Amino acid sequence: TKGLSTRRSFIRRMWGLAGAIASLELLWAGSGFLRAGKSMESDARKRLVTAGKVADFRPGDVFPFRNGQFYLVRYSNGGFLAVSLKCSHLGCSVIWDESKQSFNCPCHASSFDKQGMVVNPPAPRPLDVYPVVIEGGMVKVDTHQPMKRKAFDPSQITFA
Repeated sequence: TKGLSTRRSFIRRMWGLAGAIASLELLWAGSGFLRAGKSMESDARKRLVTAGKVADFRPGDVFPFRNGQFYLVRYSNGGFLAVSLKCSHLGCSVIWDESKQSFNCPCHASSFDKQGMVVNPPAPRPLDVYPVVIEGGMVKVDTHQPMKRKAFDPSQITFA
C-alpha cells in the first residue's frame, strides 16, 4: 500500500502542477487583452513603413522591402504601387526578376507582371497591394492589411 500512496501523491502533484501552469497561461492571455489597447497607437506607426524620399526611386524600377513584406514599384509615369511579396497561391515569397520584368514564385512557378497580375498560374489571383501615401515628399506604405484584388485598376497607383 505504500507504493500505491506514493503514486497517488505523485499524480496529485502532477495535477496541481498542470493546474498552476494552466492558471498562469490564463493570466498571461487575460493581461494581453489589457495591454492591447496601450500598444494600438504604436502598432499603427509600425504599420506605416517609410520607404524614402520620392526622388530616391527611379521611374521604371522595383524596390524590395523584405521587412515590410512588399515591393515598391515606381512606374515610368511616376506613380507608385506597393505589391505584396507573398504569392497569392500559397504565400511563398515572390522574387523580382529584372531581366524578365516579372515577379516569380519559386515554389510553384507562378509569375506576375509589374502590376502584380497573374501571367503564369497556378496563382488564382493577382498579388495583394498595400496603400501608398505620399506626405511631405516621403513615400510611406501602410502594411496593416493587404488589399486583395481581382484585377489591376489604375486607381491603385499613387502619384506624388
